[in-house]
Amino acid sequence: MTSTAVRVSDEVAAAVRERRPVVALESTIITHGLPRPRNAEVALEAEAALRDAGVVPATIGVVGGVATVGLSSDEITALAGDDGVDKVSLRDLPVVGALGRSGGTTVATTAFLAHRAGITVFATGGLGGVHHGASTTFDESADLTVLARTPVLVVSAGVKSILDVGATLERLETLNIPVLGYRTTRFPGFYVRDSGFGLLYSVDSPEQAVAVVRARDDLGLPQAVLLANPVGEHDQLPPDEHDAILAAAWAEVERAGISGNATTPFLLDHVRRATGDRSLEVNLAVYRGNVALAGQVAVASAG
Repeated sequence: MTSTAVRVSDEVAAAVRERRPVVALESTIITHGLPRPRNAEVALEAEAALRDAGVVPATIGVVGGVATVGLSSDEITALAGDDGVDKVSLRDLPVVGALGRSGGTTVATTAFLAHRAGITVFATGGLGGVHHGASTTFDESADLTVLARTPVLVVSAGVKSILDVGATLERLETLNIPVLGYRTTRFPGFYVRDSGFGLLYSVDSPEQAVAVVRARDDLGLPQAVLLANPVGEHDQLPPDEHDAILAAAWAEVERAGISGNATTPFLLDHVRRATGDRSLEVNLAVYRGNVALAGQVAVASAG
């Protein structure tokens, strides 16, 4: 589990060895997802909430070129305050390691490092997916292909609605990644509970989610299980307002001739401004709910 390239904290290593509940947490929400000082506060609050539930948190990031599973509070605070950190997807991991750089890990990288450390449950906000126009641009998140070969359980609130949700679900099917709705048969759209797409399967308890994971492992299958956990009904953006804001954002993208990598940041900024930062509060509600559910799954898995 530990090498010169990867460091697993003593606390996390002991918990994995003793089969106690552990939840992996990604760090791009700290480095690139939230404004200061909320980013550090939210990261430390998530860890505290897991500890209160009897779960060991394992926030994952890269510090000075070393991929670290189980960041210390000081390391989390340092990453949160550093303007020069990278957003580290799996393709970037050997590069930032060799160059001694620091960064926040994406879903893909966090899943890879969690599995390497023996952690089976991972909480994030939203999963990456297929972007609009991907049939010509091939713009698809590495999250999907990495999860196709990484046997963890990921709790997320679906994918952000600025993505091509239908195409993302098709890719998840092609990659043989099971998608379970948590107490729902509708695929969540991050800011809203229902993206407009249905799901074949749902589970009603953490124990049922664990049973699916164990069945996957018994079959020797390599892929992740995605547990899609919708944001609370009273925490979501009002669906009609969400749809109108998104339509206006896409119209502005077309009017301004925005394309490529600039599209996603523009759309997210438009949503933030149009909602008067209420989208940020939804983001936080999503993350807290996913962390709490992941903790329950980890406890059930250890039991």
